[in-house]
Amino acid sequence: MKKLFIAAIASLGFVIGAQAQEGFGAGVNLGIPMGDLDDFYGFNAGVDIQYLGAVSETFYAGGTIGYSHYFGKTYDAGPGIEIEQEDIQFLPIAAVAKFMITEDFSVGTDLGYALGLKEDVDGGFYYRPKLGYRIADSIELNLSYAGISLEDDINASTFNIGFMFQL
Repeated sequence: MKKLFIAAIASLGFVIGAQAQEGFGAGVNLGIPMGDLDDFYGFNAGVDIQYLGAVSETFYAGGTIGYSHYFGKTYDAGPGIEIEQEDIQFLPIAAVAKFMITEDFSVGTDLGYALGLKEDVDGGFYYRPKLGYRIADSIELNLSYAGISLEDDINASTFNIGFMFQL
């Protein structure tokens, strides 16, 4: 119930902000799992939809919602024992802040909550610091580190490369 309440509040803020009809974008990214997950998952793929509104000439704020898929791999669990890890998925819902360092370079972050989409996987606090470089008028190359703080001090984290397309 707590997860649904948090998702509803974050979604409401995203929808209210989105009514301004400015700064919509859609992104794709690929990531390499790190830390607690690198032994069990081979790679990560995700998509995002975001809205950013101008707060000033160089600072933008808004919201994002996405889908993140961790692809399981087979790992050695002891002598002669191999286990195939099942894939897991998350639905990150977050506030976004972006600061333009120059006309082409930016730094930013997403902060929110990622809902676990698999029955036995809870969600957690979601954070994603990003570096961006505009390679065309409506395309930005992004490098990011994404983390989801799960129960039992487990951190689902990835190092990502992706593209954000302005709509």
